[in-house]
Amino acid sequence: MSTTVLLLSLGILTFVLRTGLGTRALNRRRFILPVAIVAVVASLYLQSVPTSRGDVELHVTLGAGGVLGGLLAGLLMRVRRADDGSLVTVAGASYAAVWVAAIGGRLVFAYGAKHWFAGSVADFSRTFGLDGAAAWSSAFVTMALAMVLTRVVVTAVRGLRLAGRPAWTHHLSGSAVHPGHTHLFRHAH
Repeated sequence: MSTTVLLLSLGILTFVLRTGLGTRALNRRRFILPVAIVAVVASLYLQSVPTSRGDVELHVTLGAGGVLGGLLAGLLMRVRRADDGSLVTVAGASYAAVWVAAIGGRLVFAYGAKHWFAGSVADFSRTFGLDGAAAWSSAFVTMALAMVLTRVVVTAVRGLRLAGRPAWTHHLSGSAVHPGHTHLFRHAH
């Protein structure tokens, strides 16, 4: 496992926990920042994604795992109205546990693939036509990014539903929802 992968993983975990745990205002920044970070990470780490058949299947499989993890994390982050009527998210230990397990699991796998079960991973990669470490690394980045994006979408949908209109009729246009407002993420009074 490279230092870059370790730092990226710990950075994502720190960001997710620092911005998600506790009670937090549901505002435009809560959506734009994770999406921007995903875009930057994707542009840096997914420039040369291996494209053999096995690699594509690995990316799809781990990407789907990321979506499932994001759904679980999103469902563990409640969206509710604060006393002033604005929307907030509330996330606790179970939310943190999902992220620690997902990112920690990736780190343990990366370390184990190099030190504990390198032969098994190499055999698996050969059997399924994977392009080695590059395929695994980019697939795990895909998984992490899918998890972050899915959690953002789940939170947005839940916020939009609580705001009183179907999710497909809204656009992101402000910073908070207050009683009487018809759009999620409007600027607070």
